[in-house]
Amino acid sequence: MAKRGGFPGGMGMPGNMNNLMKQAQRMQRQMEESQKELETKEFTAKAGGGAVEVTVTGGKEVTKVVLDKEAVDPDDVEMLQDLIMAAVNEALRMADEASSEAMGNFGGMGLF
Repeated sequence: MAKRGGFPGGMGMPGNMNNLMKQAQRMQRQMEESQKELETKEFTAKAGGGAVEVTVTGGKEVTKVVLDKEAVDPDDVEMLQDLIMAAVNEALRMADEASSEAMGNFGGMGLF
């Protein structure tokens, strides 16, 4: 009487499936390492011709804000606010772009 269903060769995973699982685990470790590395990387953006400089991490934490004395005008606080906002948004965009690029490397492997 012929065996029906299941994997050929008895119980357990066939060789190809076992290899796929090992490869998926290896890729997951690589993705986690990439993410950790990215979180510590810093991205700096400037606005107002360098009057405002903001640095963020890949984990999207602001780590540094540098203001040129020329940018601090008590009569034009709105301008300074706009420059800070522009620099922060640009630095965050740079971090997002680096993250997308890093994760895109894994997407090419058919994971995403």
